Amino acid sequence: MSEHRSTAVPTRSDFRLWQVIPTRWHDNDHYGHVNNAIYYAYFDTAISGFLIDAVGSDVRKLEAIGIVAETGCRYLKELSYPDVLNVGIALDKLGKASVVYRLGIFRAGEPEAAAVGRFVHVYVDRETHAVSEVPALIRAALARL
Repeated sequence: MSEHRSTAVPTRSDFRLWQVIPTRWHDNDHYGHVNNAIYYAYFDTAISGFLIDAVGSDVRKLEAIGIVAETGCRYLKELSYPDVLNVGIALDKLGKASVVYRLGIFRAGEPEAAAVGRFVHVYVDRETHAVSEVPALIRAALARL
């Protein structure tokens, strides 16, 4: 069964938490715009930055760590170096062992998203990599979303 996804273009009001990420010269591809694969690095950087700030320490040192189980992106507008990006983060679902984020990438000053993403973390024991519960510190941080 396919999952229905909204085709509406998100606006800034769809997100409560923000991370600022500057584009880099090497983000551009031969065609002069940010390469599609780079958007996933922006998603990862925004979520990791949020979690590290919210938890107050390196999340890689928690007993359970979030590994990326799924990502997706819908591209709406071209971005290019030297754009400064505002990445909006929202929580779509918080499960026992997983977190589903919704992200919007906006060019600074623009009201509509240039890209919309989905990013799924599954939490595993740092040592054994067995599926684990989302740590309490992470759950508390997610309450901000």
